[in-house]
Amino acid sequence: MNRLTVQEQHVPGNSLEEKADVAQSWGFDGLELRSAGDLGFAARLPSLKRAAAAGVYMPTTCVEMSHFIGAFDAGLRADAIVQMRSQLSVMAEIGGVGVMTPASYGMFSRRLPPFEPPRSVEGDRAVLVDALGQLGEHAVAEGVTLFLEPLNRYEDHMVNRLADAASLIREVGSDGVRIVADTYHMNIEEADPAQALLDVADLVGHVQASDSNRLEPGAGHVDWSLFGATVQAIAYTGSIAIESRLSGPAADVLPTVPPLLRRYL
Repeated sequence: MNRLTVQEQHVPGNSLEEKADVAQSWGFDGLELRSAGDLGFAARLPSLKRAAAAGVYMPTTCVEMSHFIGAFDAGLRADAIVQMRSQLSVMAEIGGVGVMTPASYGMFSRRLPPFEPPRSVEGDRAVLVDALGQLGEHAVAEGVTLFLEPLNRYEDHMVNRLADAASLIREVGSDGVRIVADTYHMNIEEADPAQALLDVADLVGHVQASDSNRLEPGAGHVDWSLFGATVQAIAYTGSIAIESRLSGPAADVLPTVPPLLRRYL
């Protein structure tokens, strides 16, 4: 059965150990971390190592930065790669699995004015292949994985579907880069979310779960029985992280999530 994690910002506590205790009392197995830029994640290394030594399960981290590997500005792209390299190394040092990143977030959408981005489709692909190649090599050297997350069309214009991510990863050809499948974005972008997962089964490295309205599972209309069956069908055995907004106080709504998901996983 897949282990369930919840993102750290939703859980009360003055330390990761305290947060993990609360998360476990709610039915989760551990935490998904959030990793800030400006080497902020590396600055947390002492507390992260203490938590790891105490047995806190924290396999993955989700970037929390102002710019990403697909930025239009070359300097921002270079900085994003520096940040991601550092975050991959930190996860390796604490025995984690990997770090996830989108191509970009909130930088441009073809669904909103001015509709046409300042860089061509070919240019987008070139910068992403270059960044993923560099980071994949570093991830392999560190023994961890970079997870590329497709976002919906209103949040990113470059990588929206699982197939988009798979195409890039296959071109890069690195075992250090895999897909993170997020049910919220899939609900918007995939005509058949189950088939989309089946089509890229060999490249799925991480899964994030939130409902159709970006709230916690159970607060929208995602078919969680189909989700569970598909996760089993692709033989995905990694963790499933709750990355969502909440429909009410965390202590009220999050404990309902593990029983719901475990019913089908």
